[in-house]
Amino acid sequence: MTAALPAGRTALVTGASRGIGRALALGLADRGVAVGLIARHRESLDAVVAECRHRGVAAAGVTADVTDHEEVAAAVEAIAGHLDRIDLLVNNAGVIEQVELPFLDTAVEESWRVVEVNVRGPLLVTHAVLPLMLAGGGGRIVNMNSGLGYRSAGHYTGYAMAKGALARFTSMLDVQYRERGIAAFDVSPGHVETDMTTAMPMHAGRTSWTAADDVVGLVAAIGDGRLDELSGRFFRAGTDTPESLLALREEILARDARALRLSLAGPDDPLS
Repeated sequence: MTAALPAGRTALVTGASRGIGRALALGLADRGVAVGLIARHRESLDAVVAECRHRGVAAAGVTADVTDHEEVAAAVEAIAGHLDRIDLLVNNAGVIEQVELPFLDTAVEESWRVVEVNVRGPLLVTHAVLPLMLAGGGGRIVNMNSGLGYRSAGHYTGYAMAKGALARFTSMLDVQYRERGIAAFDVSPGHVETDMTTAMPMHAGRTSWTAADDVVGLVAAIGDGRLDELSGRFFRAGTDTPESLLALREEILARDARALRLSLAGPDDPLS
C-alpha cells in the first residue's frame, strides 16, 4: 500500500482506456493526481496506466464491467488499496445506441443496454466508492452527462433516458450527502472527437470539436474543490469554465439554476 496521499490528490476514472476517459486520466496525472482506472480492455488500459506512471504519479488499472456488481466491488477495493484513498470519482464509462432513430425503430434491448451501462454503472461504482469517501471526510463525484439528459430529441431514446436518470442521481447525492462532505456534479463533455462521437451520424461533417483539455480543466477544478458551492448542478465543458461558473455563482444559486427541475406555469400553478 502506498503512503497516505493528501486530500484532493487521488481520483478513480471509469471507462479510462480510451477517449475522454483516457484524456481525463492523463490530464489529472499531469496535475499530480494519483489515478485508479477502470475499463474493460486490459491491453489498452495497461497502456494508459503506463502513461500515467511516466508522468510521475501512482496509477493502478483494473479491468471490470461497470454493470457487474462483484467486478465493480473488487475493482474499487483493489484501487483503494493501491491509492489508500479516493478523493474524486469520475463516472465516465458510457455507451450510446448504435442507430440514430426514433424509439419504435430502435430495439428495446439495445436501448436497455444503454440504460444499464449509463445508469447501473454509476450506481454500482458510486455505491462502492462513497463509503470510502465518507470515511475519509468527503470527496467529489462527477457524473459525465449530456445535454440530452436535460432536453428531448428525435433519437437516442435510451441514452437520453439514462442521462436524465443520471442527472437525478447527481441531485440525490447532493441532497443526501452534501452535509457529510460530498459534492456531486453533472458534467457534459460537449462534442469531443472520439471513436464514439465520430461514429454518430449527427456529427457527420463536424469540424468544430470541444477540446479534451477543456473537459480535463473543468473536472480538475471540481476535484480541487473550486466549485463545491455549485454541487448538484450541470456544467458543459467548452462552454463553461471554472472562472465563468464562479462569475455566475450568485445568479445560479439565487435562481436554483443548472439543475433538473419541473418548470411551473407561474405563481398560481397548483404544483408551486
